[in-house]
Amino acid sequence: MSFPDRRRFLSHLLGGTAATLALPSWLEGASAEGVRGVPYGGGEPEDEAYWERVKAQFSIAPGLILMNAANLCPSPYPIQETVFRHTRDVNRDASFQNRGKFGELKEEARQALAQYVGASTTEIAITRNTSEGNNSVVNGLDLGPGDEVILWDQNHPTNNVSWDVRARRWGFSVQRVTTPPGTGDPGELYDAFVSALTDRTRVLSFSHLSNVSGIRLPAKQLCAVARERGILTLVDGAQTFGFLDLHLRDLGCDFFTGSSHKWFVGPKEAGLLFVRTESQDRLWPSDVGVGWEGAEANGAQKFENMGQRDDAAVVTMAAAAAFHEAIGPAAIEARVTALASALKDRLSESIPGVRFHTPRDPALAGGVVVVALPNGSHREIFEALYETHNLGCASMGGAFDGIRLSPHLYNTMEEVDIAVEAVAYHA
Repeated sequence: MSFPDRRRFLSHLLGGTAATLALPSWLEGASAEGVRGVPYGGGEPEDEAYWERVKAQFSIAPGLILMNAANLCPSPYPIQETVFRHTRDVNRDASFQNRGKFGELKEEARQALAQYVGASTTEIAITRNTSEGNNSVVNGLDLGPGDEVILWDQNHPTNNVSWDVRARRWGFSVQRVTTPPGTGDPGELYDAFVSALTDRTRVLSFSHLSNVSGIRLPAKQLCAVARERGILTLVDGAQTFGFLDLHLRDLGCDFFTGSSHKWFVGPKEAGLLFVRTESQDRLWPSDVGVGWEGAEANGAQKFENMGQRDDAAVVTMAAAAAFHEAIGPAAIEARVTALASALKDRLSESIPGVRFHTPRDPALAGGVVVVALPNGSHREIFEALYETHNLGCASMGGAFDGIRLSPHLYNTMEEVDIAVEAVAYHA
């Protein structure tokens, strides 16, 4: 989207989502919190002055370095304030008349999300998180004895164990693919899945990017080969929605899920379910309630027929999309890639014997960096990094035992250096 087009889009979008959210107040001028705005169009990945201005949009505690985007992200001021404003409005007047406006605002949020991920509005359902989206697909397909579902053994439990539970009830089989550890070859990843497909395979379901290793799969190629064989694809985008510059129609998946509270830096308990138009009649809704008749006629809307929702969170998805569009999805992807690459390079230089579960090649990775330290006491190191160094991250166990660092657009290169120094201290 060009800068003038982005300006017109944001002006229309924000004018509809909240009358009191003046367009230039957080994008071009000083906000009520005294935060300098983010200009239209992202800066270059190495433009630290620009990204400092982005960081200033977040209310992160002074001195705290948050590198835990794979789990939970803070929201910037404009998103926080939009949620608070709508919440206060409902608490002030919970009448049907006052709340009637949320129907139109939800459709504006749907339009914003569709434009953000490269889909049509009838392909977007606003869910509560990735887990709900995954389970909507797991429980909504007609599968039975003789059918087979192929999974990645690095999937999140909601795209892994959930299939096992469903299979016990309906009798289909579940097979897991193990990919070569530490591979730097996309062909190896692709071949591991293709060799597992059989004439019985009905669904291929995988994480776009693993939360336990940081490996990114060649999703477009896997979706293409699955489509050639009449196999449905579910892509769990929890670690790519809000990080990658996504175009879901081009990606080629049948279903895609994502959470607002991670890389999208949006409202909590909101998410996205993409259901490709051509596949909508293959998926049954898990929830049916008031308003079903209208939802059934509107594509993917039939997968969000859940009763009372947190309207403030749902409609604020529009403001979150606007925040990303203001900076530019491609600029965000480039910045996160630069931060993660610098993190891997500097950890490698600073810690003899360090080992990465995450590929060094950015094309096979993202913002999730999982590193195994020579010390090996990763749980204790994780605690010490927060208690002693004010660094929020995660520890991993099992086959991917290590420290997980997930930098995002609110981190700086200086924070990367501080994080590396802290991790090296305990290595």
